[in-house]
Amino acid sequence: MSKIVTPHADIHKSHRSNWLRAAVLGANDGIVSTASIMLGVTAAHASNSTILTAGIAGLTAGALSMAAGEYVSVSSQKDSEHADIEIERRSLADNPDEELAELAHIYVHRGLDPKLADEVARQLHDHDAETAHLRDELGIELGSMANPIQASAASAVAFSVGAAVPILASIIAPGNIDTWFIVILSLVALAISGGIGAYFGGGHRIRAAFRVFIGGSIAMAITALIGHFVGKAL
Repeated sequence: MSKIVTPHADIHKSHRSNWLRAAVLGANDGIVSTASIMLGVTAAHASNSTILTAGIAGLTAGALSMAAGEYVSVSSQKDSEHADIEIERRSLADNPDEELAELAHIYVHRGLDPKLADEVARQLHDHDAETAHLRDELGIELGSMANPIQASAASAVAFSVGAAVPILASIIAPGNIDTWFIVILSLVALAISGGIGAYFGGGHRIRAAFRVFIGGSIAMAITALIGHFVGKAL
């Protein structure tokens, strides 16, 4: 009898994808959108109180919008997954032999010998047919399905934290250099955010930070330019 070897424990990252995607998107969007709004208003020669009000309004509206958007989109994804689960359950009940053959066919395409694929499919089918079919046929893991509330909360909190950076920069900026304070602190925060996201996701931190830094710089520059021309026209 062969000895069963306990596999070593690898620390994987992909299980974090549901909340990590929402948090990274929220933080980056919070920094870029709020800083861009404030820079656009600044370029239009608005007063400091107007600039700060625009930033706070952007934080509030953005956080609520991100929360609602994530909740709706992830809920739609979850509804689709549940619909597929129900379809698979009915098919398992009505067509068990066809479903078993389909599972074996999947394993053959993944490289198993037809005879071995049939045996693996039968054992998994007898053990827990629903889980085996959802995982290998549809790619659905019951324990790691999309969580709308988690994604919504992560997105809203991250957006608020990101949006707070340009607002704080405007408050603490000495004299009349608040524009450069907003730009510098926002870009630094973007780079840090990109690096943190890559760390939790297992990606390349410097590459991620640079990617976010460049994207944020372009967005803020375009918004400031538009605000400048609109301010001159008005």
